Amino acid sequence: MRRAKVKYKGETAGLLTQQDDGTFTFQYAREYLVDPSRLAISLTIPKRESTFQSKYLFPFFFHLLPEGTNRQVVCRNLRIDLNDDFGLLLNTASVDTIGAVTIEKIEEPV
Repeated sequence: MRRAKVKYKGETAGLLTQQDDGTFTFQYAREYLVDPSRLAISLTIPKRESTFQSKYLFPFFFHLLPEGTNRQVVCRNLRIDLNDDFGLLLNTASVDTIGAVTIEKIEEPV
């Protein structure tokens, strides 16, 4: 399992997880969810208490990834498999993304 904090304008909005079977979940953080002044991170991921689930990386997060030649170069330089969308997201979306959402990798104890 791999996990990441999803931040909106620097504040933790929720938790994005890739399960061991390759599926994905996203859950809004309780304190973010109950604050009416905090916006949903995406129109496709509205604020709600229940967990979002998907067989694939949610399109909103997928579109934060580099594409084409840039993807190939980044994957080669960081030694990430070209098909590892979540690994690429964890390693590239911490500071330089389009919009207000960033991704902070959660290091799991060995």
